Amino acid sequence: MEHHMEHVYGTYDMVLVIFSYIVAVVASYTVLDLVGRISTTGGLRRLIWLIFGAVAMGMGVWSMHFVGMLAFTPSVPVAYDLIIVALSMVVVIVASLIALSIVGRTELSLKQLLSGGLLLASGISAMHYIGMAAMQIDITYKPYYFILSIVIAIVASITALWLSFYFRSGNLRDIMWKKALSALIMGAAVAGMHYTGMMASEFHLGDKSSKMVGVLLDQKFLAYVIAAITLITLGFSLFSIYISNRFSSKESEMLAGEKWYRSLFENNKDGIITVNLQSQIIGFNQAMSKLTGLPNEWFHSQSIIEVTRFIVEEERERTREMFLKSLGGEMQSYETAITHRNGHRVDLSVINVPVEVNGQVVGNYIIARDITEEKIGKEKIQHQAFHDELTGMPNRRMFNQVLARKIESKSGRFAVLVIDIDRFKIINDSLGHTYGDLFLQEVSRRLVQKLAGSKVTLARMGGDEFTVICDGCYDHREIAGIAEQIIKVIASPYRLKDNDFFVTASIGIAIHPEDGEDAVQLLKNADTAMYEVKKNGKNGYHFYSSELNEQLQQKIELESDLRRAITGDQLFLHYQPQIRAGDSQMIGIEALVRWKHPTKGIISPAAFIPIAEETGMIFELGSYVLREACRQMKEWHEAGGPLIPISVNLSSQQFHQPDLIVFIKNILEESGLEPHYLELEITESMMMDATVSSGILNELTDFGVRISLDDFGTGYSSLSYLKLLPIHKLKIDRSFIRDIAENTNDRAIVATIISMAQHLSMDVVAEGIETKEQLDILTDYDCKKIQGYYYSKPLPADEVEDSFFIPLRALSTSNKAD
Repeated sequence: MEHHMEHVYGTYDMVLVIFSYIVAVVASYTVLDLVGRISTTGGLRRLIWLIFGAVAMGMGVWSMHFVGMLAFTPSVPVAYDLIIVALSMVVVIVASLIALSIVGRTELSLKQLLSGGLLLASGISAMHYIGMAAMQIDITYKPYYFILSIVIAIVASITALWLSFYFRSGNLRDIMWKKALSALIMGAAVAGMHYTGMMASEFHLGDKSSKMVGVLLDQKFLAYVIAAITLITLGFSLFSIYISNRFSSKESEMLAGEKWYRSLFENNKDGIITVNLQSQIIGFNQAMSKLTGLPNEWFHSQSIIEVTRFIVEEERERTREMFLKSLGGEMQSYETAITHRNGHRVDLSVINVPVEVNGQVVGNYIIARDITEEKIGKEKIQHQAFHDELTGMPNRRMFNQVLARKIESKSGRFAVLVIDIDRFKIINDSLGHTYGDLFLQEVSRRLVQKLAGSKVTLARMGGDEFTVICDGCYDHREIAGIAEQIIKVIASPYRLKDNDFFVTASIGIAIHPEDGEDAVQLLKNADTAMYEVKKNGKNGYHFYSSELNEQLQQKIELESDLRRAITGDQLFLHYQPQIRAGDSQMIGIEALVRWKHPTKGIISPAAFIPIAEETGMIFELGSYVLREACRQMKEWHEAGGPLIPISVNLSSQQFHQPDLIVFIKNILEESGLEPHYLELEITESMMMDATVSSGILNELTDFGVRISLDDFGTGYSSLSYLKLLPIHKLKIDRSFIRDIAENTNDRAIVATIISMAQHLSMDVVAEGIETKEQLDILTDYDCKKIQGYYYSKPLPADEVEDSFFIPLRALSTSNKAD
């Protein structure tokens, strides 16, 4: 029997349509939030959130669908099959559960997104069309709208799940707004799917409607109830999510904070131990294990008291006191040291930080840093600050500290010795600074070795000056004994540049408190005593006395006066002839400087030449002598001669000045004197380094200047330079001539010098001849050239001219006339 199918038409309640859209929007927002929640949890909590999320999501979508269906009012009453209605709800909840479990993870692949979206779309579509089947009315579907509704469901599901994944991280305020906007779009898509599906439906009165067995519902009332219940449910869902987010945020912050703390704790280069009030170790880091050499297992449940066994004994008690103070709530910072498990010492900088909870100290952080290298560095700097870099001896700073402490302690009588190395400047100038340093290192080594075990403080003050503080336990005689030991040990030869060099020491001694109650006065008086030794021939020691102070004042006065003398007209020259013994003819003349002081009269060169050398005035003094001597000799040559050379003494400082050759050439050009009439007298000490000396002497000789070796036989250097250097004349020192008549040794030395000079084709001049007996002995030894008081003392220029030059000129004129 064919049934007539009558079309059923209906109208929509727009208020319920809007309600359905609101339900869809709220449900969408819930979905967006839930996926983020599920992805950040695990275990049972994840399962609970999955179920909760699936129910909320399914109920939301189902509610929207059912409200949408109830918003449609057909022209005939329609009953619903409640079992099928319930089935549609279950289908969407299950689909939501599966979809959320797929996409609710930290990483989301395209495959997972598509599969989750398709499952959710299938669930939504199935829910919609199963829900439609619950209506007790015949329904047919328009294929085009039916397919479109399915496509909309798929797109809406995939978009919803992707957006929920995309918005799970970032700034909280921004995420909320983005989720709200996305929920509005997704709500429209979900509602669009439903109403597209409704558009695909055509209702008919037929078999199904005639067999109405379902429940007839008051559509409007039921729609509002469902909408209200759904909104309340979703509201509770959102509220619970919000509360959970708050707790989760706090929990995340705490977790993040703990991770930061753990990272700082574990990766800190400083060793850290956490100790509770019972002194039990409840935490430690790897750095502490490395610092102590103890394995990690050792620290577990160990008492801090066990760790203190590794603290060095002298620091143990103080470290324990610091720890106890920190348990009292007071932070402590201090230095200590432990013995590493391998046996070496480790110096530590330690901070004890009390840990407080609710105002109560519950434990302690012990933070330890290895400062071993830092301490070694500080000690090295400290050592360098108080020790001489060249010799390693205490320096001036340490000496001053020791001396100041000794004076302040009121310990009574003690001695200060000032040691100056005689002739060091000659070694330094001639051999160079490298050998000068080697020499000073050897002197230091000898002094340290000799004074080892004595109650003294030895220091190098700088240059060749050393000081010694002798303890008060030594009396006057014992202090003198120490000075003698120093002089003896310094006097031993020094091997430098394959030659032996000899030096001496001059030592000045001042006694505290009689020679000075403060450091400045003590050192000043010791210096005064030392200079007295130098003045009296060096190589000795002298105790300070008040008379020495007067002499020092005189010397200071003399130095000041000498500066004025050099710039004024107080200096002048005397000339001492050199005579040929056979015919008493003058064969040369030596220029000797003199000083006429305005109040003290004529001052001996022996008094002012050493001052000039010490103060550097020797350059100006030497320049004056050389210039005046050359000028005078040129004047005598132009007045008729005789044409003989003039000898000028050259000091060691002048000899080693860098522009000596240029300086001499300029003076000769200025005076007009020919170079071969200038004879420069040098001493053996200038020959110490033949390589330096030979260059200077060869240049002077090439220019035409003659070289004479003064005071021959009194130096300490090797004779080998005689064959290497261009020396034209030897002068036998007066010390050998003085006792030549009585002393056979002096006679032997003089005879040897004369013979050696002749074999080396050198001229030889004996100086200091005062008696006929001395002259006869020298003549017998074939020494024909003489200089001394026997013939003439040094004379002013006019007396030399009257006594020697004028008679020689007259004799020369007479010989020419004959």
